[in-house]
Amino acid sequence: MNRKIALILGMAVGFGGLPADLPAGAPARDLKTVEIRNAEELNIRGGVPNFWKKLRSGEMVRIAYFGGSITAQNGWRPQSLEYFRSLSPTGKAEQIHAAIGGTGSELGAFRLEQDVLRHKPDLVFVEFAVNDGATAPYRIRQAMEGIVRHIWKTLPETDICFVYTLTEKHIPDLLKGKTKRSTSTMEEIADYYGIPSVSFEVEIARLVKEGKLTMKSSDQGLVRVSGDALNLTSDISVGPDGKIPFSRDGVHPYPNTGHVIYTEILKRSFEKISKAGKPGPHTPLPAPMVKDNFEHAGMVPPDHPGIRFSGPTGKLPLEKAPANLFRNRAPGCVKLSPGAEFEFKFRGSKACLYILLGPGCGVLEVSVDGKKPFKRKLFDPYCTYYRLSSSSIADFLNPKAVHTVKVRLLNETPDKRSILFERNRPNYDKNPERYKPIDAYLGAILLVGEIVSE
Repeated sequence: MNRKIALILGMAVGFGGLPADLPAGAPARDLKTVEIRNAEELNIRGGVPNFWKKLRSGEMVRIAYFGGSITAQNGWRPQSLEYFRSLSPTGKAEQIHAAIGGTGSELGAFRLEQDVLRHKPDLVFVEFAVNDGATAPYRIRQAMEGIVRHIWKTLPETDICFVYTLTEKHIPDLLKGKTKRSTSTMEEIADYYGIPSVSFEVEIARLVKEGKLTMKSSDQGLVRVSGDALNLTSDISVGPDGKIPFSRDGVHPYPNTGHVIYTEILKRSFEKISKAGKPGPHTPLPAPMVKDNFEHAGMVPPDHPGIRFSGPTGKLPLEKAPANLFRNRAPGCVKLSPGAEFEFKFRGSKACLYILLGPGCGVLEVSVDGKKPFKRKLFDPYCTYYRLSSSSIADFLNPKAVHTVKVRLLNETPDKRSILFERNRPNYDKNPERYKPIDAYLGAILLVGEIVSE
């Protein structure tokens, strides 16, 4: 989704007339707003005792890294995996790579079963605070609480840890000791469910304040220095100016600088977390904070008999580009060409499309329950390449009613060159033929509810 549009929608959802009814036993609070919290590196809470018990025994442990592009990088994820292997008597630790760039907790709630739970993890790291930066607090609560409850209803002895990353724009508030809105919202959920949380924000802000780190800088000419001066246990590289170059873009850390700091923070935090809690199931669960949370969110394959296609459509093998982006992420892929349509009925409160955005994509027209159709462009300023995305097409519906959704791919070509960021337009000019197709690629229907087959 275009970031500006996401921000506008987030504000509308955050302060609009959303349902705020709470079930008996849930904490009384305004769930559409959030109190900004002081930044803290570690909150141990109930710890991850089941994970530690299994790790120390030498049994195989499976660690799910569930998040966005910062977790998907070759950084704190593989580095921390090696750390956990070093703590096991047998070195048995496997990762479940469940991170997708540019996605937040909402899509996470829908893909949880497909990407995480079916692999039966012992520990799930949840990292969505950066990508949820423009998301309304109520939506974050729906998604994050849904993720927690879905995990523990399916795998009650699986432990969870929230992880908070940051970007350059968060530094001014962190220098004042305050964390971001999304982190503050997630911390309320972590408090309620006793989930430990590790923030990478505090140490990075400290290093910036002390003039030891630059958030956005080239990584050319790096040299190794002693980590002791940086409050780290391992060596780390600095640039010609003597400062650590955190990242090139102010967001995605360099693997040998910013990510090393992230990993060191996680290591020292887990040394403290290791002493907390007693092994056992995380059930029974308390009453939900948000009545309409996404604990029942799921993914419906495109070949489900309740989804009826017509017109020029075809199933693509998941080995063929760009459908291969759905490989291990979705149950299938259907390509739609202009004029193609599909329709389904569902009982529930929310529906999204798990789709690709990319240079050869067009425009969908959607109607829900016979109301006026609206459009969804499958092209945005980043679309010099294909990537996974979700598009919300029905929201805050009566969860007990049956709803009808009709989707059609229009014979309409967006002005793709003008939509692209100026920096990306040379890519269009070099290969305009690549941008001519106006197709759609559907990997699944995402529902809070269930398909109703006729």
